[in-house]
Amino acid sequence: MRYLAIDLGEKRTGLASGDDATGVVGPLCVIAMPRGEVLMNTVLKEIEAYSPDAIVIGLPLNMDGTEGEAAKEVRRFGDALKSRSGKPVHYQDERLTSYAADQQMAQSGRTHRQKKELRDALAAAEILRDFLDA
Repeated sequence: MRYLAIDLGEKRTGLASGDDATGVVGPLCVIAMPRGEVLMNTVLKEIEAYSPDAIVIGLPLNMDGTEGEAAKEVRRFGDALKSRSGKPVHYQDERLTSYAADQQMAQSGRTHRQKKELRDALAAAEILRDFLDA
């Protein structure tokens, strides 16, 4: 199956793709816009372009594993995305994925700005790797 992973943020949303047949996962892009209808339409266009079989969205759980308001917001987005795209939506714990993305870029030689622009897409790739490993 081909997957599109989403790291939904307040101002930036990272996307990554991969499949379970090869296990290859990679970052795609970062969409720099706040949550709302324009973001939803942009993500729907990306879904159309990449034609995944399913969507994996990072779920921001609290460190004790409970769901707070941020997780509820992500689930609302996921429900709307599922309804509008017709694709199955899965949720994956995203705790520490941004940290893993930062570690991956630590010795990359990129500037702070370059790292900031790539971080969310790398976090989405981490979310998808965790999902495929589970």
